[in-house]
Amino acid sequence: MTTPASTDVLVVGAGPVGLVAACELARRGVSVRVIDKLAQPTDQSRAIAIHARSLDMFERMGIIDELVSTSIKATAMQLYAGHRKLFRVPLGGVEAVFPFTLTTAQTETERVLDEHLRSLGATVERGVELVALTQAGHTTHVRLRHPDGSNEQVRADWVIGADGGHSAVRRLVGTKLEGCFEGERFLLGDVDARHHLDLDSMHTFFSPDGPVVVLPMRDGRMRFLAQVRDAAGTPIDETMEALQAILDRRIGGMQLTRSHWLTTFEVRHARVPAYRWGRVFLAGDAAHIHSPAGGQGMNTGMQDAYNLAWKLAAVIQGEAGDSLLDSYEAERLPVADGVIAFTNRLTRAGTLSGLPSRVRNTVVRVVSHLPAARRAMANTAEETNLVYPKSPLAVGRRPRRAKVAAGDHLPPVPDAAVQKQLSAARHTGHVVLTVAASGEPPAPAGLDQRQVLVTDGDASVGGYDTVIADPDGVIARRFGLRNGGRVVIRPDGYLGAVASLDDTTTITHYFATLRS
Repeated sequence: MTTPASTDVLVVGAGPVGLVAACELARRGVSVRVIDKLAQPTDQSRAIAIHARSLDMFERMGIIDELVSTSIKATAMQLYAGHRKLFRVPLGGVEAVFPFTLTTAQTETERVLDEHLRSLGATVERGVELVALTQAGHTTHVRLRHPDGSNEQVRADWVIGADGGHSAVRRLVGTKLEGCFEGERFLLGDVDARHHLDLDSMHTFFSPDGPVVVLPMRDGRMRFLAQVRDAAGTPIDETMEALQAILDRRIGGMQLTRSHWLTTFEVRHARVPAYRWGRVFLAGDAAHIHSPAGGQGMNTGMQDAYNLAWKLAAVIQGEAGDSLLDSYEAERLPVADGVIAFTNRLTRAGTLSGLPSRVRNTVVRVVSHLPAARRAMANTAEETNLVYPKSPLAVGRRPRRAKVAAGDHLPPVPDAAVQKQLSAARHTGHVVLTVAASGEPPAPAGLDQRQVLVTDGDASVGGYDTVIADPDGVIARRFGLRNGGRVVIRPDGYLGAVASLDDTTTITHYFATLRS
């Protein structure tokens, strides 16, 4: 009998979600196989918006420059009721190193990730389909069907299902999506157009007939996404003329001149009841589906994968206990619920008519002039408001006067030179960041972790892996640690613990939690 092939992790699905998971596992030395039943990568632009939180992720992965080179930047978002503009909100104030959205075809996102995966020594096996999956003890047994029709038995310690809305992994573990199954239907077009829109912005148009989202693309193209409110089951006219008629009715002032891609699709709002099924995990559309109106589907899925990969690598390499993996669902499932709720609200608000729509427009115009509301809207759109304060990994209380807490994301600092040093100090593992108060810098925390010192004084202090020179105290002020403190930065950029310098237990408690 032939001995089955084995791997630490089998990733099913080689879209952006599966590729992020595979890259992060391979980067940490985990053996990973990636399969996709499609013989070739997609040639369709599909999801094109990459928001600020995902850009932070790509910087940590080391591929941000490649993505920027394929994209254009949207630095503001604009909202309209019909052709009347309600507000314009710049994105420059969001809590991110890259305060903007990139628009690029999903083909380019996948190409950059695929090339990165190859550079890490792994490749995608295309035309390979998962047909069976069973779990036994500490192993998952799977059967794969290859393009020539042959079957292969594989033993995988862990499986990640990143195989989309019709997930085979989800079906084989015996779970289903739960939620609202009254689907929303959309007509999507990537077209050339004569228009009056600012090319530095994302545009959303409210209409009683359904919202329309417009995004600028490279080469002068525009992405139009229009909800179609025809009776369910009625075929949608998938033509440029049909899209033109929708735009004439809802927006006006647009003249479509050439179509590059037109498609229709239907989406529902639902998620699985659990993200972990023994030694199998679900991520992205395999775990949750929702309206594309907010442009957050691919972003949420990639961040699922990014959250899971470092934890799975830590468990495989004996650096953490199995219970760490339960924090994946604890942190990411509420995010999916939030995205589903947000897109539901956006659709409901966008389709009001009569007096309710006039009230909505007045409220939106008034609220959009409030700085706090503008920041909140921008941070919601860019997903930079996502924090994990209730995570089992958020250890300890916020120190007095601190502006950061366990569960927050590492904030950017308003000094380019200091931010560059802070970014360079990142690591595939944890970082313990010690912010020195005035006077003699403290000794490193007594932990087997990467140690980074931030000091406004002598930058030649010994005992640390890296010393960040911050003569103006930018980091101390931004973090609210003017009397000094220590911060544990997780591999995904979130904070595991924040403690004062005289607190000797919170940091060690965090790492003990990982190992439990």
